[in-house]
Amino acid sequence: MKAVALFSGGLDSTVLAYHLLDQNAELKLLSIDYGQRHQKELDSSSNIAGSLSIPHQILQLPMLGNLLGGSALTDPAISLPEGHYAEDSMKATVVPNRNMILLSLAAGHAISLQFDTVAYAAHAGDHTIYPDCRPEFADAMDNVLQLADWNKINLHRPFVKWSKADLVKRGNELGVPFEKTWSCYAGGSKHCGKCGTCVERKEAFELVGLSDPTQYKG
Repeated sequence: MKAVALFSGGLDSTVLAYHLLDQNAELKLLSIDYGQRHQKELDSSSNIAGSLSIPHQILQLPMLGNLLGGSALTDPAISLPEGHYAEDSMKATVVPNRNMILLSLAAGHAISLQFDTVAYAAHAGDHTIYPDCRPEFADAMDNVLQLADWNKINLHRPFVKWSKADLVKRGNELGVPFEKTWSCYAGGSKHCGKCGTCVERKEAFELVGLSDPTQYKG
């Protein structure tokens, strides 16, 4: 497999990178600055990619956030909701059509490299509020990508039926440095511990019975 993986520097995409390397994939990592309020994740992506000595690029598209309004992740005027992903308020963190846009960019890069795969780390815990993390979306996107060029390119989403706890378990098996990953949407100096992704992160470590190395506020 020759894959371009979308890589935010978060827990999920870092486990994906380690997982693909464990499967002997030829891997390139692509991070995208789309104007997200949690820019700190891009620092994590650079640090982790560097420690793995994997080719890594950050595509600078900060103005994209202005076009993808209505989300607490791209509009600082919208309050960031706190609580579990299962709560309806978490829909405020949906960035319109984000994954289709980012996957299209990654696919163009993969095609130019003559790679055969684009990978992303959508998992079952995302399905509740993120339509573009559902298996139905991934299946449709896979079909579209295979029509995008003379040489077929596939969408690889190995975690689409996994829970966040499954990802933590797999990451632990692979020696993922969880403390270097960044999940928090608030984007401060430490994880806030209250936003949806922080709550889910805490819960996953608890379910697996592992000590959470994340530094949280308070």
